[in-house]
Amino acid sequence: MSKIGHTAMTAADGVEQAFRMLEGRWKLVILFHLFGGPLRRFSDLERAIPGISQKMLIQQLRQMESDGIVRRIVHHQVPPKVEYGVTEWGQALCPALDAMLSWAEARSGHAEE
Repeated sequence: MSKIGHTAMTAADGVEQAFRMLEGRWKLVILFHLFGGPLRRFSDLERAIPGISQKMLIQQLRQMESDGIVRRIVHHQVPPKVEYGVTEWGQALCPALDAMLSWAEARSGHAEE
C-alpha cells in the first residue's frame, strides 16, 4: 500500500500513468502468458498468441521492457536465443489484474441494468 496521501487529482494521475504503461491490445495478454511461469522464448509467445503479428509482439515487449515490467534475456549462442520474463515489479501487477478480472466476472453475472 502506498504511504503517500493522495488527492483525487494525484490518484487519477497515478492510475492514468499505470494505464498508459498497460495500454495496447496485446500487453495484458502477453503478461498473463508470462505471469508466474518460467521464462518464455519469443517463439513460444508468438505461438501462444495466434492473433498477434511478429512486429506487434516485438513492439509491445519492447515497450514493457522500457517501462520495467518485462525483462529480456539474450543468450549469446547460435542460433540466438531470447527469453522474456516478468520483472519483480511487473509481477506485483498480478494481484491488481486478478482483482480486475474478478470485478469483470462479477459484472458478467448480472443482467444489464
